[in-house]
Amino acid sequence: MTESLADGYRLVVGPPPLDDYLRLRRDSGLSPKNAEQGAGAIAGSWSAVHVVDGQDVPVAMGRTIGDGGWYFHIADIATDPGHQRRGLGRVVVEWLVADIRARAPEGAYITLVGDPPGQRLYRSLGFEDVAPSLGMALPLR
Repeated sequence: MTESLADGYRLVVGPPPLDDYLRLRRDSGLSPKNAEQGAGAIAGSWSAVHVVDGQDVPVAMGRTIGDGGWYFHIADIATDPGHQRRGLGRVVVEWLVADIRARAPEGAYITLVGDPPGQRLYRSLGFEDVAPSLGMALPLR
Protein backbone atom coordinates (compact mmCIF):
# COMPACT_ATOMS: atom_id res chain seq x y z
CA MET A 1 0.00 0.00 0.00
CA THR A 2 2.88 2.41 0.61
CA GLU A 3 3.65 2.22 -3.11
CA SER A 4 0.61 4.45 -3.65
CA LEU A 5 2.12 7.20 -1.50
CA ALA A 6 3.34 10.26 -3.34
CA ASP A 7 7.11 10.68 -3.48
CA GLY A 8 8.62 12.07 -0.31
CA TYR A 9 6.06 10.53 2.03
CA ARG A 10 6.30 7.50 4.28
CA LEU A 11 3.62 5.51 6.11
CA VAL A 12 4.28 4.92 9.82
CA VAL A 13 2.28 2.34 11.77
CA GLY A 14 1.07 3.82 15.04
CA PRO A 15 -0.27 7.21 16.07
CA PRO A 16 1.66 10.43 15.61
CA PRO A 17 3.06 12.10 18.74
CA LEU A 18 0.40 13.83 20.83
CA ASP A 19 1.32 17.39 19.76
CA ASP A 20 1.11 16.37 16.10
CA TYR A 21 -2.19 14.54 16.69
CA LEU A 22 -3.67 17.71 18.18
CA ARG A 23 -2.20 19.91 15.41
CA LEU A 24 -3.48 17.69 12.60
CA ARG A 25 -6.99 17.62 14.07
CA ARG A 26 -7.06 21.39 14.45
CA ASP A 27 -5.39 22.32 11.15
CA SER A 28 -7.45 19.91 9.06
CA GLY A 29 -10.73 21.34 10.35
CA LEU A 30 -11.66 18.65 12.87
CA SER A 31 -12.81 19.88 16.26
CA PRO A 32 -9.84 20.86 18.42
CA LYS A 33 -9.15 18.71 21.46
CA ASN A 34 -7.01 19.30 24.54
CA ALA A 35 -3.98 17.24 25.52
CA GLU A 36 -5.91 15.07 27.98
CA GLN A 37 -8.51 14.19 25.35
CA GLY A 38 -5.84 13.53 22.74
CA ALA A 39 -3.82 11.28 25.04
CA GLY A 40 -6.95 9.28 25.86
CA ALA A 41 -7.85 8.95 22.20
CA ILE A 42 -4.41 7.70 21.27
CA ALA A 43 -4.27 5.27 24.19
CA GLY A 44 -7.76 3.95 23.42
CA SER A 45 -7.11 3.23 19.77
CA TRP A 46 -7.34 -0.31 18.40
CA SER A 47 -4.90 0.70 15.66
CA ALA A 48 -3.47 3.85 14.15
CA VAL A 49 -1.30 4.98 11.28
CA HIS A 50 0.17 8.26 10.12
CA VAL A 51 2.10 9.66 7.17
CA VAL A 52 5.27 11.71 7.49
CA ASP A 53 6.87 14.00 4.95
CA GLY A 54 10.54 14.08 3.93
CA GLN A 55 11.45 15.83 7.20
CA ASP A 56 9.60 13.16 9.26
CA VAL A 57 6.86 15.63 10.19
CA PRO A 58 3.44 13.93 10.54
CA VAL A 59 1.14 15.30 7.82
CA ALA A 60 -1.77 12.81 7.78
CA MET A 61 -3.28 10.34 10.22
CA GLY A 62 -6.15 8.09 11.13
CA ARG A 63 -7.07 5.56 13.77
CA THR A 64 -9.50 2.79 14.54
CA ILE A 65 -11.54 2.41 17.71
CA GLY A 66 -12.68 -1.14 18.17
CA ASP A 67 -13.92 -3.75 20.57
CA GLY A 68 -11.93 -6.52 18.87
CA GLY A 69 -15.13 -8.46 18.26
CA TRP A 70 -17.30 -7.05 15.56
CA TYR A 71 -17.47 -3.26 15.84
CA PHE A 72 -14.72 -1.03 14.42
CA HIS A 73 -14.99 2.72 13.96
CA ILE A 74 -12.52 4.68 11.82
CA ALA A 75 -11.83 8.11 13.31
CA ASP A 76 -9.57 11.14 13.11
CA ILE A 77 -8.85 11.00 9.39
CA ALA A 78 -6.92 14.23 9.02
CA THR A 79 -4.45 15.65 6.52
CA ASP A 80 -2.48 18.86 6.93
CA PRO A 81 -3.98 21.37 4.45
CA GLY A 82 -0.56 21.93 2.86
CA HIS A 83 -0.42 18.23 1.96
CA GLN A 84 -3.99 17.61 0.83
CA ARG A 85 -4.98 16.38 -2.66
CA ARG A 86 -2.03 13.95 -2.78
CA GLY A 87 -3.88 10.77 -1.83
CA LEU A 88 -2.58 10.66 1.73
CA GLY A 89 -6.04 10.34 3.30
CA ARG A 90 -6.86 7.51 0.89
CA VAL A 91 -3.72 5.61 1.88
CA VAL A 92 -4.53 6.09 5.58
CA VAL A 93 -8.10 4.80 5.22
CA GLU A 94 -6.97 1.90 2.99
CA TRP A 95 -4.39 0.87 5.59
CA LEU A 96 -6.92 1.03 8.44
CA VAL A 97 -9.47 -1.06 6.51
CA ALA A 98 -6.78 -3.60 5.51
CA ASP A 99 -5.67 -3.84 9.14
CA ILE A 100 -9.24 -4.51 10.28
CA ARG A 101 -9.69 -7.12 7.53
CA ALA A 102 -6.46 -8.85 8.58
CA ARG A 103 -7.11 -8.94 12.34
CA ALA A 104 -10.85 -8.76 12.95
CA PRO A 105 -13.12 -11.79 12.94
CA GLU A 106 -15.43 -12.51 10.03
CA GLY A 107 -18.57 -10.40 10.16
CA ALA A 108 -16.84 -7.30 11.52
CA TYR A 109 -18.66 -4.04 10.96
CA ILE A 110 -16.68 -0.92 10.01
CA THR A 111 -18.21 2.51 10.52
CA LEU A 112 -17.10 6.11 10.23
CA VAL A 113 -18.68 9.55 10.29
CA GLY A 114 -18.18 11.06 6.85
CA ASP A 115 -18.04 14.82 7.00
CA PRO A 116 -18.77 16.44 3.60
CA PRO A 117 -15.11 16.92 2.58
CA GLY A 118 -14.40 13.18 2.99
CA GLN A 119 -17.64 11.62 1.79
CA ARG A 120 -16.54 11.16 -1.83
CA LEU A 121 -13.33 9.43 -0.70
CA TYR A 122 -15.16 7.11 1.70
CA ARG A 123 -17.76 6.15 -0.91
CA SER A 124 -15.00 5.43 -3.43
CA LEU A 125 -13.55 2.97 -0.89
CA GLY A 126 -16.85 1.09 -0.56
CA PHE A 127 -18.46 2.84 2.41
CA GLU A 128 -22.22 3.29 2.04
CA ASP A 129 -24.74 5.59 3.66
CA VAL A 130 -26.62 3.82 6.44
CA ALA A 131 -30.01 5.37 5.58
CA PRO A 132 -32.59 5.17 6.89
CA SER A 133 -30.40 5.10 10.01
CA LEU A 134 -28.99 8.42 11.07
CA GLY A 135 -25.73 9.12 12.87
CA MET A 136 -26.33 10.77 16.21
CA ALA A 137 -24.21 12.26 18.96
CA LEU A 138 -24.63 13.32 22.56
CA PRO A 139 -21.95 15.89 23.38
CA LEU A 140 -21.19 16.08 27.10
CA ARG A 141 -21.00 19.65 28.29
